[in-house]
This record gives sequence, structure tokens and C-alpha cells, in this order.
Amino acid sequence: MTSKTPTIRQSSWFAILPQFGIMLLFIFLFSMSNLKDPSLFALITYFFIAMSLRNFVPKSHREGIKLTNKKRFEAAIPKFENSYAFFTKNSWIDKYRYLTLFSSSRMSYREMALCNIAFCYSQIKNGTKALEYYEKAQREFPDSGLALAGINMLKSIGKE
Repeated sequence: MTSKTPTIRQSSWFAILPQFGIMLLFIFLFSMSNLKDPSLFALITYFFIAMSLRNFVPKSHREGIKLTNKKRFEAAIPKFENSYAFFTKNSWIDKYRYLTLFSSSRMSYREMALCNIAFCYSQIKNGTKALEYYEKAQREFPDSGLALAGINMLKSIGKE
């Protein structure tokens, strides 16, 4: 299913290395058990664990994305706020997500949550709140190109 809502995916190539190591560990463990095709069992195990972690840990974030894709922006905001709160409280999960979630995303869930909240506010025509959240994202994540683009876009409205 394609989405008409803008999506940005950035990968951290460095984060792929530990995941490759985990896969090799699974292959090694399954080869020690004398299975006929340890690589296949390792792949299935890795995939099952990765999908389980990605579906259950960032649950609020995923619900927010689903609501955003359905253009239910007001309903998505509390989901992203819950995601931000969860990953603020459990920052180690986000910091080491290449191990805890088998995710190679370069953008943290906290940064995504703030930018998604800002985006949702912009879609319900609350530019003041949108700018507030983009600026918060920029303060917490100074290298956030997404937050900077949002700030510049909102500040350029009405200036010609």
C-alpha cells in the first residue's frame, strides 16, 4: 500500500554491521546443532525477532504512522507524544536500536516523534504548534534536516 503522506527513511550503514554480526551468530549457533540448512533457520529466526521487536516495542509510533496515513492527524498526535515519552524514558532502546530493535534507521524515534507531531499540527492548520515542535526537534537534534526544513517552510509562508 502506498502512502500519499511524505515519508523519509534514512539508514545508518554503520548500524548494519552489528546486525550482520547477529545474523552470523545465528548461523553459527544453528550450524552447531547440525541442522541441514543453518543459514535458512538463522534467516527465519532473525526475521521473526526483528519483526516482533519492531511491531511491539514502538507500538505507539506505528499506530501514529497508521493514523497519519489515514489523514487522521489529530488522533495521531497523542500516539506520537506517547512514543516520544516512551523513548525518552527508555533512551537506551532508541540509542542502541540497531541491537534492541534490529533497526538501521539513522533518525531516532524521539526525533521522528517530534517531527511527526509537528507535521500533524501543520496538517490541521496549527502552524504555531507545528513550529513549536519543529523547533523543539531542532534544539534536541541540531543536525535534524527534517526539523530545519519544517521550520524554514513554516517561516517562509506569507513572505514573498
